[in-house]
Amino acid sequence: MSDIEKKRLELGFTRFTNRHFDKPSNCRNLAQVQFYVRELSFKIEELKNRFNYVPQIAFKLLREYKEFQNKLLVTV
Repeated sequence: MSDIEKKRLELGFTRFTNRHFDKPSNCRNLAQVQFYVRELSFKIEELKNRFNYVPQIAFKLLREYKEFQNKLLVTV
């Protein structure tokens, strides 16, 4: 995969998440965060299978959601 293709994929992923995902800090409850973690995990797996490449921003975003999820679990 060329650098241009990687940049295109990263841009497409960023647009997708900006359109369809709330920021972790804007999530209202644990179920919403868990939904986003699951959906993001599916998206990462899809990218891995389809393009054999996953943008680093995907893993960073997943880590942010999981940290927020753990923070909510501790307070429950």
